[in-house]
Amino acid sequence: MSFNAFHQDEYEVYDARLTNGRVSDLELEQYAVDTQPDAPPEGERWSSWDGATHGPKPRPAWVITDLGAVEADLGVLKTGKEADVHLVRRWVPGSPDRDVLMAGKRYRSSKHRMFHRDSGYLEGRRVRKSRETRAMRTRTSFGKELISGLWAFAEFETLVRLWNEGLPVPYPVQMSDDEMLMEFIGTPDGQAAPRLAQVRPASGLLPVLFEQLRESMLRLADLGWAHGDLSPYNVLLAGEGDDARLVIIDWPQVVDVIGNPHGPEFLERDTRHMCEWFTRRGYVVDEGLLFGDLMAAATSRW
Repeated sequence: MSFNAFHQDEYEVYDARLTNGRVSDLELEQYAVDTQPDAPPEGERWSSWDGATHGPKPRPAWVITDLGAVEADLGVLKTGKEADVHLVRRWVPGSPDRDVLMAGKRYRSSKHRMFHRDSGYLEGRRVRKSRETRAMRTRTSFGKELISGLWAFAEFETLVRLWNEGLPVPYPVQMSDDEMLMEFIGTPDGQAAPRLAQVRPASGLLPVLFEQLRESMLRLADLGWAHGDLSPYNVLLAGEGDDARLVIIDWPQVVDVIGNPHGPEFLERDTRHMCEWFTRRGYVVDEGLLFGDLMAAATSRW
């Protein structure tokens, strides 16, 4: 009997014992090693760093680039219309100090996205080929695939630009075909920072947080951009007390305030949503004054 035939017989006997619940945990682990020789020694998969598009340099010290690292999905942090965000752990086996949590944003395919809300955001964006532009405009199957890819990579590229500009956004670690890994905003034990809509900060903290928001929106407007979907649900409150800081997330729909004919409308809506939250919490702010400052910043380059 050949070596392969002998082991095939062994596996058939094993499968029968497994079906009858007669396999020990040790045998199960050994069977996984025998049948999947390229599987990582720990975790669910090898590190996805190799082959991905990487974030900007210099990278934060916590980013693990070792090809011998492994990864595991620890569950869903947030579900959304365009993507779900998972908690992903990456670590180097045998190196306790090389262990990090990241947020993994997994984008839905064109079959599971809500394209009716894309058109206003996409105005002002261009692709190189007129065929692709037509396909996106008419929402053909090909066009929807293009929009899905444009949406995902637009968010990654936006985060790279904003991180380089010093804005309060998660560090973009890497981008692959359908997943973006980025900095996890939360505690070391995997507790995600709350969204602003979920918290009631002390009254003395509200002016500090509003100034952080104002500064971030002004810097963004100075680049000519509006978030496009800014609300207390897309702003995280990280840290506590004097260390409290706002982190702005969810950037696939970033809008060119001047290039998009609806740009000022998006900017006005972002401003209104955020000002209303502060006013409801007892810190009254002038929405019109902030919007005027933002429009002045957005148009100053023209």
